[in-house]
Amino acid sequence: MAKTLYIDLEKCRDCKSCHAECSYFYHPFNDGITYLREVAEFTLTCRQCEAAPCIEVCPTDALERQDDGIIRRWNIRCVACNSCSYACPFGTILPELIGYAVSRCDFCHARLNHKDAPVCVDKCTLGAISYGEYEVNEEKNIYRISDHLLVHAISWNKKVLF
Repeated sequence: MAKTLYIDLEKCRDCKSCHAECSYFYHPFNDGITYLREVAEFTLTCRQCEAAPCIEVCPTDALERQDDGIIRRWNIRCVACNSCSYACPFGTILPELIGYAVSRCDFCHARLNHKDAPVCVDKCTLGAISYGEYEVNEEKNIYRISDHLLVHAISWNKKVLF
């Protein structure tokens, strides 16, 4: 089993200011983890509204619904006006995750021999980020976001009541 980055969003949400640094020198604001949190929140906690007000209100068309139904933000189009955050009827688009300049996390693939943990793991003061061998477990709310990322979060699932 390959090692993956694991983020516990339930712990992350308790942090008022992320101190998890990124070792990639092209991340001037050390915010690779912010990007991962954004992707995880859109995937797991966003209600994926059929008539999504966040998409409708975005002045730059930075939000789009992908083929799999997940809403995604295109960073290059986003001006960080936070209109989407204000329009979200459920409050799941967190303004602190919608930055104007966000660096993508590359999971430290080019810099690590995959035996050492990425720098963000050691710098996270709440222990919400770890690196190891983890498995998807929906009963324990652990979901795969990508090949290199697993996330613990209380997922929201749309249920049809009729």
